[in-house]
Amino acid sequence: MEQLLTDDFVDKNKKSSFYYSFLLLPKPKREAINIVYAWCRVADDIVDEDESVSTKRQRLLQWAREFELGLAGTSRYQMVNRLSQIIKLFNIPLNHFTELIKGMEMDLVKTRYETFDDLKMYCYRVASTVGLICTEIFGYKHEEAKVYAENLGIALQLTNIMRDVATDSKKGRIYLPQRDLDFFGYSEEELFAGKYNVKFKRLMMHQAERARAYFAEAIKHLSEDDKPLFIAALIMQEIYFRLLQDIEKADYNVFSRRIKISTAKKLLITAKVWWNNRK
Repeated sequence: MEQLLTDDFVDKNKKSSFYYSFLLLPKPKREAINIVYAWCRVADDIVDEDESVSTKRQRLLQWAREFELGLAGTSRYQMVNRLSQIIKLFNIPLNHFTELIKGMEMDLVKTRYETFDDLKMYCYRVASTVGLICTEIFGYKHEEAKVYAENLGIALQLTNIMRDVATDSKKGRIYLPQRDLDFFGYSEEELFAGKYNVKFKRLMMHQAERARAYFAEAIKHLSEDDKPLFIAALIMQEIYFRLLQDIEKADYNVFSRRIKISTAKKLLITAKVWWNNRK
């Protein structure tokens, strides 16, 4: 945590899709989003570190405690104190942050999800909450923008899960619902062995249909009035929808290579979305 916002951290930020979606925000909103993203990234990095579960839980609890201290302006980390100022400035509900921490805790104790409802709760906590935080920073004219953010977060996380099936399995994690694996007759043993077959393709096709449904549900709740305010979210939506399409075009073979969107494509998407949704 002592390495917050170092050059290495900024470099990691630039490699993410979030970086491109926030490029066109007005400076005050962009700075606010970057602080929020940095705070989230620290929590995420704690969970992914190669340490014991007990050590990671202790560090995550410490990070949650720093958040509480930051609300009073007494955190040892200036970034956390600055986050508190942003929360007050944009009137961001605190429960979004506490729910996000709960999602990170789930990654410490859960490596399987029995049903999609179980997985949906995880997706809401680690992704929808971030969208809801960003919604308050973007500003909105219609309350339905929050429904857009919630559904988009789930769509993005489901796409992430599909892309990262292979890398997650190496960490002993399976996010695909157990009932889906059972329904399509694809076993954990096959997944851990990276077995690509018809059963796996059908399983992944089902996940893709679910993700597409959440993308479609999301956009139904974003009004034309709010689109200019949500250009950053629309850029993220388009980048991840392209990623989903690329997974489909690869016939769901996520074992042979990690499917990703190139920097050039991200920049083109950014320019196109901005042009189509500017005021």
